[in-house]
Amino acid sequence: MGIPLDSPWHHKTPDEVAALLGTTPELGLSLAEAEARQDRFGPNTLPGKPRKSALRRFLLQFHQPLVYILLASGAVMAALREPVDAGVILGVVLVNAVVGYLQEAKAVRALSALASTMTTEATLVRGGLTSRRDAAVLVPGDVVLLRSGDKVPADVRIVHSRELRVDESMLTGESLPVEKSPAPVALAAVLAERTGMAYAGSLVAYGQGRCVVVATGTGTELGRISALMESADELETPLTRKISRFSHVLLVGILALAAVNFALGLARGEGAVDMFMASVALAVGAIPEGLPAAVTIILAIGVSRMAQRRAVIRRLPAVETLGGVTVICTDKTGTLTENQMTVRRLWAGGDGAEVTGNGYAPAGAVVVAEPLGGKASAAQAECLRAGLLCNDAELRVSGEGGKGEGNDSEGLGGEIWRVEGDPSEAALLVSAGKAGLDRATERVLWPRLDELAFESERQYMATLHASPEGPSTKKAGAVVYLKGSAERVLERCSLALDREGALVPLDESQALAQLEDMATQGLRVLAFARKEFLVRPSRLEHADVAGGMVFLGLQGMIDPPRAEAIAAVADCRRAGIEVKMITGDHAGTALAIGRMLGLGGAGCAAAGACRALTGSELAELTEVELAREVREVAVFARVSPEQKLRLVRALQAQGEIVAMTGDGVNDAPALKQADIGVAMGITGTEAAKEAADMVLTDDNFATIAAAVREGRGIYDNLIKFIVWTLPTNLGEGMVILAAFLFGVSLPILPVQILWINMTTAGSLGLMLAFEPREAGLMARPPRPPSRPILGRKLSERIVLVGLLLLVTAFGLFEWELAQGASVEQARTVAVNVFVLVETAYLYNSRSFLRSPLALGFFSNPWVNAGAGIMIGLQLLYTYAPFMNTLFASAPIGALAWAKIVAAALLVFLVVEAEKALRRSLRRG
Repeated sequence: MGIPLDSPWHHKTPDEVAALLGTTPELGLSLAEAEARQDRFGPNTLPGKPRKSALRRFLLQFHQPLVYILLASGAVMAALREPVDAGVILGVVLVNAVVGYLQEAKAVRALSALASTMTTEATLVRGGLTSRRDAAVLVPGDVVLLRSGDKVPADVRIVHSRELRVDESMLTGESLPVEKSPAPVALAAVLAERTGMAYAGSLVAYGQGRCVVVATGTGTELGRISALMESADELETPLTRKISRFSHVLLVGILALAAVNFALGLARGEGAVDMFMASVALAVGAIPEGLPAAVTIILAIGVSRMAQRRAVIRRLPAVETLGGVTVICTDKTGTLTENQMTVRRLWAGGDGAEVTGNGYAPAGAVVVAEPLGGKASAAQAECLRAGLLCNDAELRVSGEGGKGEGNDSEGLGGEIWRVEGDPSEAALLVSAGKAGLDRATERVLWPRLDELAFESERQYMATLHASPEGPSTKKAGAVVYLKGSAERVLERCSLALDREGALVPLDESQALAQLEDMATQGLRVLAFARKEFLVRPSRLEHADVAGGMVFLGLQGMIDPPRAEAIAAVADCRRAGIEVKMITGDHAGTALAIGRMLGLGGAGCAAAGACRALTGSELAELTEVELAREVREVAVFARVSPEQKLRLVRALQAQGEIVAMTGDGVNDAPALKQADIGVAMGITGTEAAKEAADMVLTDDNFATIAAAVREGRGIYDNLIKFIVWTLPTNLGEGMVILAAFLFGVSLPILPVQILWINMTTAGSLGLMLAFEPREAGLMARPPRPPSRPILGRKLSERIVLVGLLLLVTAFGLFEWELAQGASVEQARTVAVNVFVLVETAYLYNSRSFLRSPLALGFFSNPWVNAGAGIMIGLQLLYTYAPFMNTLFASAPIGALAWAKIVAAALLVFLVVEAEKALRRSLRRG
């Protein structure tokens, strides 16, 4: 028979599903039919995508313009019979390639991790026999049994359930386990609202179920997400894009300069071979050999700094990308919020109360109105007692120190409070404890006799307890406590407790008004009631709670925003970074949290001042409408994986640099598509972590804001290095070009150029990587993605210093020759001019505008250490006989050193004067 693979299974009844799939929920498929379907549908696994070989991935590390420049310079050195220099350059290239290869090797594991999510076992019913089998053998039409603790092995339609709740947070972002039942739902229901379905990879939190498999392997929701991940674009980071463009410009410029030099020489009658070698020398001088290695090392230092801030970087360029982020799209649960349900509001006996404190630690109090004298009324205490006793959750202290995971709270003394059971019930235990009710004592006073477990069809739970006087008197009374949705509880009540605990007629309209008020604040509201029995019933029946109940009150709870997340969102907004919440949770809850966090601006603190866009509304938008909405809306709720991907792409299409956070399998495609994907280290799935560029070890949004601050500082230091190193290459090229134009000896030889470039990059330039972040870093707007790596002002400074190097090095070289010095001594003076000017200019480069005096000469001790090392190397270069032999240098006298120092001081003062001029123009 034909099996429809794309049927809306959630909309069909269990009988219709069984008929379409040719199976029976009691017996399952026959063994023969299962084998035939296995041949047709294949194994219930996600196939791995063909990957590039390790060798190809390694060779592709050389496919970069700057690396081509380095390879060319190494080849030139080999042609010039300078094997040592060629070996140094090629060694730099190799180190870059190895580092890049190792980083990429981590990134390509994303789909492998997603496939491992599917690896599980299932309780399978075939031919009437039940067995535990590898989930890979499942086919559509198979019948599987689910129970608490199981991983759902395929996409299944529930045909029978008993108190079944499934944790689908990895797929939907829903923070609480979802109640499941066989009832069909609307055709248009989004995935998070398909209560008759359970999806591969999700976890059974509670209860039992019998299900029919409707999709396996690539046909599951996980398979669809896997396809989305493969469709996500492999984006370059802003840094790699800019470095690539910059390298192309540099390459063209160097080749053009060498060609001009070659043509000028020929025009003057020089030999073609001599001019070719001279042009090669010019190219070697202009190539910044140390730049690729320096970029890699500066980023690697940034990785270490990020790790200290609990942000683990998986791809080096992501360090810089963080500094350029313009939009952060973040999940809600556990990232912006505590991931711990907390009772915030209590209403009973006509009086409201605020509950302070966050999470499951007992810190906090029930703050009541003044007329009550600061103490909970009788009605409020009874409402809290009902929440404590009609409850199956447990709170346990698991020791001191460290950081808990998932639904854990750290107490004031460092102890970790762990939840066993439903998070909402745990919140009720905590609220009662804050009012002074001790669960152990209450359990003794009110021992449980029977219960009616929560069922999604009935929307309530009830427990029967012996009255306190029961065990010690002949009057064996009892009381029933009822907890559930407000609608189901109120319809069973005719009376209520007043402030003093006396029975009064129920004012249902007042209770509904309080319910609506709490709901508008995004609170999940539970109602409570009780019923007393003079004679204890033998067991509790649903008929016992069908009517005659006494309404006790309401408790409103929410997963509250982290205090540090509120401050971090404000920091991001001041830095010009938009923060958008993209969650699978309900729109009302998401909007309430958004208002608390200040998403969308200060106006969103007022109810109704901002809005949430749901997944169903997103699906109706055209691309033009989406482009407008994605700019204006800050909260997106009930979104699917495809919609998350669509939102990220819509922002990127407008030129935004997007950071995306996530922890579930459903987040992996958007994490991969984003300019920087950020996964959660504690609650995140392996698929999310492998797709991400950065992993937060504390699952905290505030860590993202700190990482952005660090990323901006690292980008600043990268630009400082480039602005520092390029004048040397420009000056070297112009000195050689000037020598040819004037028909004089080369002031510096190719081998000396390599000495300058390689030693100064390591000893001086890399010290800028340790430069502290400048003040006001997060007060700047994000740099425009279209801005080139070097702006006009910095380019002007590079040219200025390059010209100063030309004048001082070439001038002193000619001066020394005129004074009778040998050509070796004159070249030694020229080389030392380059090095000492670079050393002085290093102090200029510590800030784009501020002077070294304002920064403090000792605020970066690495710069001073690097300057000392470089001076020591130059003394060795100048006076050590073996260095004189290797580099054609020669000892020089004190007067020559005085001229060199004067040249360096001149350049330092000129640059500081230029910075002072720019500061005055900015103030003006």
